[in-house]
Amino acid sequence: MSNGDIFVGEIIGTAILILFGAGVCAAVTLRFSKARASGWIVIAFGWGFAVLAGAYTAAPLSGGHLNPAVTLGIAVDTGEWGKVWVYLLGQMVGAVLGAVLAYLVYLAQFQANVRKEGTTEGTADEPVPTLGIFSTVPEIRNPVANLITEIIATVALVLPVLAFGLTEGLGESGTTVLIVSLLVVGIGLSLGGPTGYAINPARDLGPRIVHTFLPIPNKGTSDWGYAWIPVVGPLIGGTLAGLIYNAAF
Repeated sequence: MSNGDIFVGEIIGTAILILFGAGVCAAVTLRFSKARASGWIVIAFGWGFAVLAGAYTAAPLSGGHLNPAVTLGIAVDTGEWGKVWVYLLGQMVGAVLGAVLAYLVYLAQFQANVRKEGTTEGTADEPVPTLGIFSTVPEIRNPVANLITEIIATVALVLPVLAFGLTEGLGESGTTVLIVSLLVVGIGLSLGGPTGYAINPARDLGPRIVHTFLPIPNKGTSDWGYAWIPVVGPLIGGTLAGLIYNAAF
C-alpha cells in the first residue's frame, strides 16, 4: 500500500468511524433527538457499527486501522515502523473531519442547547453537557484508575485484533472486520462503564479539539486536564498488546 492510499483510507475510514460514533452519542444525549435517553446499549452498538462501516470502507486502501493503538500494536509486533506516521496523521485528520460532520448532522439540536429564560435547575430546558458526545468523560475522576482502565481495555481490543490474523479463513472470508466490530461492542458493554472506553487516541483527541472550537451554546469545558489519559492509556495498551502477541504467538 502506498503512503497516499494509506493516508486517504485512514482519513475516510476514521471520519466514518467518528461520524457514526459521535452521532450515536449525540442521538442519545441531545434534547429534541428522537433517540434521546435510549441508553448505553444503543451507544455500545452504535460504536460497533461505526467500526464496521469505517473499517470495511478503509480496508481496501489502508487495511482499516482507524486507531493509533492498533497501528502501534502492529508495528511493535512486526517491527515495521516506516508507515506509522502516515497512519497516525490520516487517523487524526479523519477524526477531526468526522467530529465536524457529526456536529453538522445534529446542528439544530446543538443550537437548541440553550437554557430558556426563567427555567430552573433540572427542568427539561436545562442545557445538556456536550463534551461526552465528542470525547470520553470518566464517571469517577481518578487518574490512576482511569489510566489502568484504558490500558486494560485497549489490550482487550488490540491483542484479539492481532490474534484474528492467525485465525484461518477470517481474512479470506472478509469477516475479520465484522468480528472486530462485535469485539468493540463487547468492550463497550463490559469495560466501558468507568471511562467511556476511548481505546483510541485519535477517537478522543480529534473530536476534543473540534469541541474546543465549535460554536456550541452552553457547551461547557473541553476538559483538557483529563485529555492525556485517553491518549496515553491506549498507546500503552497497544504497545503491551504488541509485546504480548509477539512473545506468546
